[in-house]
Amino acid sequence: MNVCFISLGCDKNLVDSEVMLGLLRDAGYSLTNDEAEADVIVVNTCCFIHDAKQESIDTILEMAEYKKTGKLKALIVAGCLAERYKKEIAQEIPEVDAMVGTTGFDAVVSVIESVLAGRAESAFRGLNVLPLPDTKRVNTTGGYTAYLKIAEGCDKHCTYCAIPKMRGEYRSVPMERLVAEAEFLAEGGCRELILVAQETTVYGVDLYGKKSLATLVRRLCAIRGIVWIRLLYCYPEEIDGELIELFKTQPKLCRYLDMPIQHAADHVLREMGRRTSREELESLIAALRREVPDIALRTTLITGFPGETEQDHECLKDFVEKMRFDRLGVFTYSKEEGTPAAGRKDQIQKKVKVKRQKELMHLQQQIAFENAGGMVGKVLLVMVEGKLVEEDVFIGRSYMDAPKVDGYIFFYGQDEYMSGDFVEVEIMEAKGYDLVGRAK
Repeated sequence: MNVCFISLGCDKNLVDSEVMLGLLRDAGYSLTNDEAEADVIVVNTCCFIHDAKQESIDTILEMAEYKKTGKLKALIVAGCLAERYKKEIAQEIPEVDAMVGTTGFDAVVSVIESVLAGRAESAFRGLNVLPLPDTKRVNTTGGYTAYLKIAEGCDKHCTYCAIPKMRGEYRSVPMERLVAEAEFLAEGGCRELILVAQETTVYGVDLYGKKSLATLVRRLCAIRGIVWIRLLYCYPEEIDGELIELFKTQPKLCRYLDMPIQHAADHVLREMGRRTSREELESLIAALRREVPDIALRTTLITGFPGETEQDHECLKDFVEKMRFDRLGVFTYSKEEGTPAAGRKDQIQKKVKVKRQKELMHLQQQIAFENAGGMVGKVLLVMVEGKLVEEDVFIGRSYMDAPKVDGYIFFYGQDEYMSGDFVEVEIMEAKGYDLVGRAK
């Protein structure tokens, strides 16, 4: 029996998909990437913002066609869309045979078996359950790099965000389990661990009564075979001296910090339910750069939040220009039903949101290109991700680059390198967001 898995959305969702793949493998199912050859297709969905929601729906409908043209006997929808819109999916997409909620993914095997047996039983549990199935996940990111999901859910309740409605309250994964999982991944050839959660900085508060991310990182750094550890989604108000000290003292911890800020105008931050001010953000960024001079800072912003004035937008542009982030992404505000911000009367027109987004990205592009130019002549440690055979050039990432969201380093070398190898590369040229170099 062939199962095809399609994982949409964030890297946290990808970890859930990899766990489900492990459960299916353990149950004797064959895994395939060919939808036409699949007896079962599982679509693990996202609905964080409107575009993600639409992508999930379109993918489900596309996969449903294989009931006509392929071997498909069971179409399963998992993840956030299933959790939030289970009734709507059942009513409007009859091709879907069963669903698996965000806390029910450990039941994916029994759900598939129920469909094949003609019973079609979905799996939904309370949002604050933390599934911890006894299986070894299937690493789908090349083997040399892997995401480690250290917690589920969120307690912040930002006024624009529906995540708590789909993922529940913040629940940390026990540290011993995370260490064991990381050891398993390292034994399989993983060289880079990327720590993810809705927010990584408050890891452990619910289990151990205090923030325990630093303790976890130190234990992960002790694992043989792991070369890089990367932190994503660190909320600025939770970044403290202990975390900064980690960057200074742990050589395996990449000097890279993904810190979602969302805005810089104080009243917009308050109305978003964020817990920082522009002054506090600027002070934190200054401290990070003072204490860790080579740190690469990534952030995300939201433009067009309800009530955002042109003055607020100019404030945000000024902030971006002054902070000169190494990496930056901008989302247009997405009106998510059931959130406080969605009920506001002062919604911003789509064309205005898009215009402001483009202005911010144009500004950031100038900054990023200038920063890239400043790397010429430097030597960076690069993790090889592959080779462009036609151009006889290798492709990889430095400590400054997270997968899928940041740039690449293209480099020439006399030796043959495998994915996951680390190579010192002298940077010769900047091409937009990417760098070009030669192996030393």
